[in-house]
Amino acid sequence: MQYRGGAERTSARRRTRASAPIAAIASVLLTITLGVQPAVAAPADYPSWADVQAAKRDEATAKAKLDSLNKAIVAAQAEVDRTQAEAQKAGEEYAAAEEAYDAQVLVVAKLQEQRAAAQAEADEAKRQSTQLINNLAKQGGTDLTAGLFSDSGDADGYLYRIGTMQKVTERNGAVYARALQLQNTAKSLAEQEQVAQDKLAELKAEAEAKFQVAQEAAAAAATKLAEHEEAKAKAQALVAYLTDRREVTEADYLEGIRQQWGSGAAGEVSASGWARPAAGYISSSFGWRYHPIYHVWKGHSGVDLAGQGCGAPIYAAHAGRVTYAGWYSDLGNYITIDHGDGTSSGYGHIMPGGIGVHVGQQVGPGQLIAKVGTTGGSTGCHLHFIIRVNGDLTDPVPFMRQRGITLG
Repeated sequence: MQYRGGAERTSARRRTRASAPIAAIASVLLTITLGVQPAVAAPADYPSWADVQAAKRDEATAKAKLDSLNKAIVAAQAEVDRTQAEAQKAGEEYAAAEEAYDAQVLVVAKLQEQRAAAQAEADEAKRQSTQLINNLAKQGGTDLTAGLFSDSGDADGYLYRIGTMQKVTERNGAVYARALQLQNTAKSLAEQEQVAQDKLAELKAEAEAKFQVAQEAAAAAATKLAEHEEAKAKAQALVAYLTDRREVTEADYLEGIRQQWGSGAAGEVSASGWARPAAGYISSSFGWRYHPIYHVWKGHSGVDLAGQGCGAPIYAAHAGRVTYAGWYSDLGNYITIDHGDGTSSGYGHIMPGGIGVHVGQQVGPGQLIAKVGTTGGSTGCHLHFIIRVNGDLTDPVPFMRQRGITLG
């Protein structure tokens, strides 16, 4: 249904225009993010109930998307925490490996100094030994026995020289041997430490690789979290817009109903287009009951709304066509409205002369149709309210509750 607007319509349109900047963005987001096209009534028209339902669906879809994003953010945050913990652990391993490596470098450097000193000592011993050999050669070679028999000098002096030379040779030999031993030891240690150093370098490289992987994982998780947060912000803006649009659409829809049916429409019409049929408390519920007049167990076809007294207004529960308006046995003066969607509503015990509509008349939700009475099988002023779905009776209380109306 499409109807022209009034003062309240202008107010609703003003709220719509106030949200125009975000509406343009949200319209695009609605299409891209949710995969649906926004359903907006033409500016000069009142929205139909289908428009209201479409706005509700869009809002519900956006809220579901937001809920999904919130769950994804929780999971992403957990992944960020986990990967950051791994990165910290890898950083500690990396620091420990580097510290051990640095310490080993100092050990190797010290061994290199010791090896250089031993080499210097060995070189000096070699030099002394070479000098000794040269001195012996100048005195006739190293054959001491031949020198003894050919020497015409003092034998004791010669023997002394020989003994001295032997001692020097022995001393230099020991120094030389020690130098060689130190040199070989230093070389062996250096080789061993080089192997250890290479191993530490491998460990360091492995730790660095782990650290790099952990850092990349942490960065990727943080990026994913940021993307989810950004998407959440957009979804929140979209939900806010769609909620506002749904509220405006509902308000405009109800305004359209009031414009169609005039000031006789009751103020309490839900966004679903259903209205409270009468005020008051529930004096008798739907279902089997002990009848207060006939004193037998009998099915109660509807719900009784009492407490407002005879003459209180009765409103149409929903838009439709009046199919019955007259006397109806125990229900007294009675009205039936066919709502055209498989549902119908009934209104019983209307006061004499209180029926305000006729058969075939179109009525709107909340339109004044009758006045409360106590005609028929009644013990007091009240409205007997009936709902049928595809011809079958149903409890009006939960039925109306599902449509935004609370009875009683």
